Amino acid sequence: MKTETTIQGLNAALSPARTAKKRIGFVPTMGNLHEGHLNLVREAKKLCDVVVVSIFVNPIQFGPNEDFDNYPRTLDKDSQLLADVGCDIVFAPSVEQMYGKQPLLTNISVSGITADLCGASRPGHFDGVAVVVSKLFNIVQPSLAFFGQKDFQQLAVIRQLVQDLSFPIEVIGVPITRAADGLALSSRNGYLTPEQRAVAPTIYQSLKHAEKALLEGVSLDTVLAEITTQLTQAGFVVDYVEARSPALQMVTDFKQDTVIFVAAKLGTTRLIDNLIVKFVG
Repeated sequence: MKTETTIQGLNAALSPARTAKKRIGFVPTMGNLHEGHLNLVREAKKLCDVVVVSIFVNPIQFGPNEDFDNYPRTLDKDSQLLADVGCDIVFAPSVEQMYGKQPLLTNISVSGITADLCGASRPGHFDGVAVVVSKLFNIVQPSLAFFGQKDFQQLAVIRQLVQDLSFPIEVIGVPITRAADGLALSSRNGYLTPEQRAVAPTIYQSLKHAEKALLEGVSLDTVLAEITTQLTQAGFVVDYVEARSPALQMVTDFKQDTVIFVAAKLGTTRLIDNLIVKFVG
C-alpha cells in the first residue's frame, strides 16, 4: 500500500491505473477509522480494481464551536487498518496541499436538502463538505465513490452534487455499521465516557421501537414524540427527531418508505442515526 501526501504524488501513483483504464474506487474519510470505514473499503474492493482512501480533516466543514482542533489524528493506526483490508493508496494531504496559502474564494452550496436536519444545526457544514468532496473527486477521478448511510443527508448532498455538476462518478451508499448493541459506529463515539457509551444505544433502540409502532399503525407524530421523550429521559439533549422520504422530502404520515432521523447530544458528544422504515401497506 502506498501513502501519498501531495496531489502530484497521487497522480503519479494512479497514472498506471488510469492508463490501463482500470476502475478506481474512492472512500473519502477524516481518519480515526472504525469498522464502518473499513466496510466502505471492503465494498470498494469488491467493485473496483484500485481503491484510494483519503484521510483529511477538513477545516471548512467545522463550525467555530466544533471539534476541529480536537478531532483525533491517527494516521499510523489508520494506515495499518487500511493495509489489512486491501486499500491500495492512502491520500493524506495537508490543509495547505488541499487549499493552498491564499483564501478560498469559491463556495459550493447544495440548496434545499441542506436547509434543515443537520444543515440547520451546523450552518455552512454541507458547503464545506461539498467543496472538499468536489476537490477530492477532481484529484482522484474515481469511477465509484463510497459513502456510509449513517450520514444520510450528506449522502443525498453528494448524490445531488454529482448529478448537478456532471461528475462521471457513481455514488454508492453503504448500510450503517453498528456495534453489537446497535450503536451506529462513529469516530465521535470515542468521546463518550463509559457511562455515556452504555446509554448511547438508546438512540437505535428508540428507532427500532418507532419502526415497530409505525408498522402497527401508530401515527407518525406520536412515534416521533415518543422518540424525543425516550431520549430526553435517558439523558440526551435532543437536536431533532424528524421523518423524511428517502429523497429528503417532508412527510406527515406513514404512507411510503420513511426515514426517521435523530440527532442528539450526550454530554458534549453529538450523535446522529437514522432508520429506513419500509412501507408495506
